[in-house]
Amino acid sequence: MASETSSEMQGERAPATTPTVSSNGHAGAPDGVGKKGKLHGRAFYESIGSPKIVLAPMVEQSEFVRISPLHRGAPAWLTVCSQAWRVLTRSFLPPSEQASLLAYTPMFHSKMFAEMPKYRDSHFQPLTTAIPSPVDPYHISQLPESDRHLDGNPKHDRPLFVQFCSNDPSDLFKAAQHVAPFCDAVDLNLGCPQGIAKRGNYGAFLQEDWGLIASMIGRLHKELDVPVTAKMRILETKEKTLEYAKTILEAGASIITVHGRRREQKGHNTGLAEWSVIRYLRQNLPNDTVIFANGNILQHEDIGKCLHETGADGVMSAEGNLYDPTIFAEPPPVGEEGREYWRGRDGKGGFRMDAVMRRYMDIIHKYALGQEPPERKPLFLPGDPEEPVGAPDEEEADDGPAKKKMKQSKADRKQLQIKNPNLSAMQAHLFHLLRPLVSQHHNVRDALAGCRVANIDAFENVLKLVEAAVKEGLIEYEKEHANEPSYTAPESDDVVQNGTNGHIEDGPIDPYESSLATVARCKRPWWVCQPYVRPLPKEAFEKGSMQLSKKEKMRLEQEKLESKSEDVEQKETAVVG
Repeated sequence: MASETSSEMQGERAPATTPTVSSNGHAGAPDGVGKKGKLHGRAFYESIGSPKIVLAPMVEQSEFVRISPLHRGAPAWLTVCSQAWRVLTRSFLPPSEQASLLAYTPMFHSKMFAEMPKYRDSHFQPLTTAIPSPVDPYHISQLPESDRHLDGNPKHDRPLFVQFCSNDPSDLFKAAQHVAPFCDAVDLNLGCPQGIAKRGNYGAFLQEDWGLIASMIGRLHKELDVPVTAKMRILETKEKTLEYAKTILEAGASIITVHGRRREQKGHNTGLAEWSVIRYLRQNLPNDTVIFANGNILQHEDIGKCLHETGADGVMSAEGNLYDPTIFAEPPPVGEEGREYWRGRDGKGGFRMDAVMRRYMDIIHKYALGQEPPERKPLFLPGDPEEPVGAPDEEEADDGPAKKKMKQSKADRKQLQIKNPNLSAMQAHLFHLLRPLVSQHHNVRDALAGCRVANIDAFENVLKLVEAAVKEGLIEYEKEHANEPSYTAPESDDVVQNGTNGHIEDGPIDPYESSLATVARCKRPWWVCQPYVRPLPKEAFEKGSMQLSKKEKMRLEQEKLESKSEDVEQKETAVVG
């Protein structure tokens, strides 16, 4: 997946404000319209390495909904695509390809970001000190490397787009000014379908006000130092979706991300994204329009399928990455799995949960806490020498945090919680990552549920429990399959392999008919990272987990009445004839 220009992205990349004005042919964005010297459209996209893999902003998982007074009562499990999680996701790519992954921040509220320093400082931390206000881009550009901190750090967090929700051009511009020196672009969220977005009049609920959308994008295009992009959902028809996309592009958006679901497709009604609509946009917008596709990305091989079927420039993963941060990584060749990747006798495989959590904890230590991770023994593999009974690490891995290791005071943890969004996101990230495992091992679930923000010893204890559980699973698997031959890669060029695990698929499946086929394709042992497959809406209806709204029931009743009326008319006509 590495971009041809990824080598240009190592070290100091060419900034988006290279003194060149693009001529990309988009209607409404001719030369000279945007801020002078700012790259636009495909020229900008190429300047950041033309990334084809994109880590989503996790809009529906953004941390701010948990702490904003505007959104009291939001579910406590909502999480954030923290800087540590972005580093974790990139870490599974080869070093030469890590900068070819474009990542977004979580969605920030523009008004709060612009007006509340505490909100800014607790959500976006590009410097070791608070972001200066007003922002002086020249002063920031002269700061020494030692003043760079987490978000947008050129060493490990670029390219990066910062996303805002907004319904006011002035608020959006003021907020964008604070982040422009630390990112490659600012993105306007037009896709959030949740009730909080409806009450706040932002996200997908701006679809009825194209003029407001154009004014917000236009303001940033004309006055901001970095390009503006937008993430949208499809509308009720592909023709209307095309006009909507044109409005966004003509206002000055350099890139559009198209989520192939409509606004009402959420929760049990999520259903499947319509790649055909994204393909329609690709075919009917100017050739140099940069489009990212979003939706239906459950496993690594889905990325290539999506690129092929939509014609998009890049593919964004949201929920798929949340459950499996290794989703963008190629699997190792057969026989070169090492200790982090597991491949079964049938060829199906994936990265082990203990390996991924260990990487995540090491990143938390290094980047969030600024300290060296603890020394760790190699991960267990079947065939390793037996450890003596009562080994120290086994004794410490009980069902709760070890009291003797809790050295941080409550005041220290509270201070870390306030200052570091990476720490407040840990529990939710791990519940998503470990979902299949905690359903089998309730002691891990309970220990994780008992973790408190910034109590790193408690999370380290959960890691020990996870490692012990995975070891148990691997030993049990080897016993059950002891007489089966190990998987070997097929030699025939005619065999189509699954890009995620080297497994040969049994044949074509129709995901529109049943989620069971998707589950069969994606299912792995509980100790392996894997996606969460939602039931299709019709299956949710059958199980009773989703019910029709009054409006939908009335519509269906009306359709039945009209259908009966037509049948009667046809019978009467037939009798007369």
